[in-house]
Amino acid sequence: MNKSVLIFATALLACAKAETGADTTAMVAASAEPQTITITAKDFAFVVPDTVNPGLTTIRLVNEGPNIHHAFLVKLNDGKTLEDFAGAMRTMKPSDPFPSWAIDAGGPNPGAIGGESSVVQDLEPGTYAVICVVDIPDKVPHVMKGMSATMIVRDAPVVAAQEPEADVTMTLADYSFGFSTPLTAGKHIIKIENAADQPHEVLIVRLAEGKTVEDFGKWATDFQGPPPGEALGGVAPFTKGRSIYVPLDVTPGNYVLICFVPDAKDGRPHVEHGMVMPLTVS
Repeated sequence: MNKSVLIFATALLACAKAETGADTTAMVAASAEPQTITITAKDFAFVVPDTVNPGLTTIRLVNEGPNIHHAFLVKLNDGKTLEDFAGAMRTMKPSDPFPSWAIDAGGPNPGAIGGESSVVQDLEPGTYAVICVVDIPDKVPHVMKGMSATMIVRDAPVVAAQEPEADVTMTLADYSFGFSTPLTAGKHIIKIENAADQPHEVLIVRLAEGKTVEDFGKWATDFQGPPPGEALGGVAPFTKGRSIYVPLDVTPGNYVLICFVPDAKDGRPHVEHGMVMPLTVS
C-alpha cells in the first residue's frame, strides 16, 4: 500500500474512533447472526423460499408429515434447472450418481414427524433443487412423487456472519464417523466435516427403549410396524471439504448414526460398507 494512503487510512480510523467512542477495528471484525430460512415439508411437497441471500444460513426444516422427510439441497450448475434435474432422475436408478452438474450441497436431515431439525451452513449463489429422497413407506423416493422445489440464492454481497461455536467436531470418512470428543448428554453444536473423497451424510436416530441397531436395520428393509427409533436430524449428503453445523439436544439413551448415500464405486449404500455407528449416552 502507498505510504500516504496508509497514513490517511489510519487517520480516518482514529477520527472515527474519536467521534463515535467505539473501536472501529472491532466494529469491522464484528459479525451479524446467520440469516434464518424455513422449509416446510408435507406429504409430498415443500414450501420453500423462492429466493434467499447468500452466506451463512440457519436452515429450519419443519416436518408436517405424516412421513419423515429431509430437505436435501442439490446445487444445479451450468444453467440447469429443476426440470433438467427431474428429467435426469427419471432415467436414473437409485444407486446411480447425480449428473456432474448436480452437486450434493447438504441441508437438514429428518427430524421427528411434527417437529423440526436444522443446520447452519454457507449458501453459495446459484440455483438449488430442494428434494426429498426418503423412501418410506413404499421404497419410492419422495422426489419421484413430486417432492421437489427450486430455491435461488441471489448473486449478491455476502453479509459477514459469526459461525456457530461448536463444542464437538464429527468427521465423515470412507466409511466411518469420527468424533473430536465423546458425545455427552446436553445441548451441543456439532461441526460436521466431510474429509472423504465422495459425498456423505449423517442421520442421527435415537433408538426406542430396548431396541438395537439390528432392530433398526431389520425395520429399514421393509418399513413394517412402528419404527424402532426416532430421527433427530443430521446433515443431508454434501461434498468433500465442506463443514456444516448441527445443533442437537442429546438425552441419555442409545443412538445410531447412519449414512445411506450410494457408493461411487458399486452403488451400494454406505451403511452396507459399514458406515453405521452405535452410540450410548449416559
